[in-house]
Amino acid sequence: MTADQRAATAEDTTYDRTFRAARTGAPPDVETVPFVDLGWVYDSLRTEIDAAIAGVLGRSDFVLGPSVRAFELDFARYCGVSHAVGVDSGFSALELALRAFGVGPGDEVITAANTFVATVGAIEASGATPVLVDVDARTMNLEPGLVARAITPATRAIMPVHLYGRPAPMGELVDVAARHDLFVIEDACQAHGAWHDGRRVGGWGHAAAFSFYPAKNLGALGDGGMIVTQDDAIADRLQKMRNLGSTVKYRHDIKGFNRRLDTLHAAVLKEKLPHLDAHNHWRSRAADSYIALLDGSPIVCPSPADPDAHVYHLFVIEAPQRDELQAHLREHGISTGVHYPIPIHLQPAYGALGSPGSFPVTEEAANRILSLPMYPGITSAAVEKTADAIRSFYNG
Repeated sequence: MTADQRAATAEDTTYDRTFRAARTGAPPDVETVPFVDLGWVYDSLRTEIDAAIAGVLGRSDFVLGPSVRAFELDFARYCGVSHAVGVDSGFSALELALRAFGVGPGDEVITAANTFVATVGAIEASGATPVLVDVDARTMNLEPGLVARAITPATRAIMPVHLYGRPAPMGELVDVAARHDLFVIEDACQAHGAWHDGRRVGGWGHAAAFSFYPAKNLGALGDGGMIVTQDDAIADRLQKMRNLGSTVKYRHDIKGFNRRLDTLHAAVLKEKLPHLDAHNHWRSRAADSYIALLDGSPIVCPSPADPDAHVYHLFVIEAPQRDELQAHLREHGISTGVHYPIPIHLQPAYGALGSPGSFPVTEEAANRILSLPMYPGITSAAVEKTADAIRSFYNG
């Protein structure tokens, strides 16, 4: 058994003891259920995280200190790729990945219509033009047939989004890209640790971008990001691009940016990474419980995925009378979210990308989707309270 497997087994025991408390004994009263609880991970790893922070403070190596390189090596190994380059946000990771492959003005990049606005913003920041396509109604991920039909002579790249933690159909999308000689840049900002056909997300495309925003499955103390790739030359270029065009002090080989991952974030992320699979497993078992408890209700849950395939950054249901249900849950002390209530092409800033009716699956979903509480540390009592409140709403 590997060290990672031993850690996962130990934390799974904690999961069974804590998450199953409602079935193995009298559960504690659950008055409120937060949408996310960032404190549990810190409390469970307090000794390691505090020591990592103290180490950075003691060394005062706040910018590109050794913890950055150490974490990059660990994260590349975890993703099954050759290189990882730390940057200051998921947005920067997406933008710099595109720039590193020469994608820019005059180029088109195809992506999902239902993604977070940062995906499109990063494409525009590179100088390229985003082209939105609709998604599969079951998975909410890119539909390869629609992607193929959206390709034009100006298309330079496809940017699949592993939305909510469910991998996009990468095998089909990579095939589409190969037929048209296109780059594939994965937006893996919500899918740390997810698998697809035996391969981690991040290892399918020419490069992939991850976000370490605090609420992500692997979260920093603030903003942070990572680009992973198998391409040696691209990795070298990215290391220069993030640091004002330099890897040797005061020598600037290319024009670059100030987009570095802070040492403090890297040190903390390095301590959290060995526990990511166990934390994702906690999420998937909570998702299984939601699915079982809501069976037979009007709710449409995410279809069960293969083990570890979906890492449930968000647990997103489709709900009739969504707004009324959300208000009902709020009255019962249950916090929820909507990801995302206004599709990109209907946002005032991005109206040029489409008009009402352009992406019917995305638009219909925006009126029905609701994100339920989901985080490592969530208890069975919290899941059951949420499910009971949903059932009570539809039962009048």
